[in-house]
Amino acid sequence: MERVAKLSTEKAVVIFTTSTCPMCHTVESLFSDLGAAPAVHELDKDPRGRDMERELARRLGRSPPVPAVFIAGKLVGSTDRVMSLHLAGKLVPMLRAAGAIWL
Repeated sequence: MERVAKLSTEKAVVIFTTSTCPMCHTVESLFSDLGAAPAVHELDKDPRGRDMERELARRLGRSPPVPAVFIAGKLVGSTDRVMSLHLAGKLVPMLRAAGAIWL
């Protein structure tokens, strides 16, 4: 879907969420704590959210597809992938390379 592709590149970090998803909040907090200031799109509040949700589920190969994290326009994955990258010390370098953080 073109909308997902367009929105996923609007900032260095983009997160697709739903307003009631606790793991979405956790991932948002992680990026904010790292200083990344992500663009957050709550699918349940977007009139085209259902279509975007289906596209993200197709890309991720799972449902529900949130949170879906994009860094530098590339799909990184969901909570488990983001946390794995962070624990392995790979998330911060990705954010630096994308221009999301400078420290």
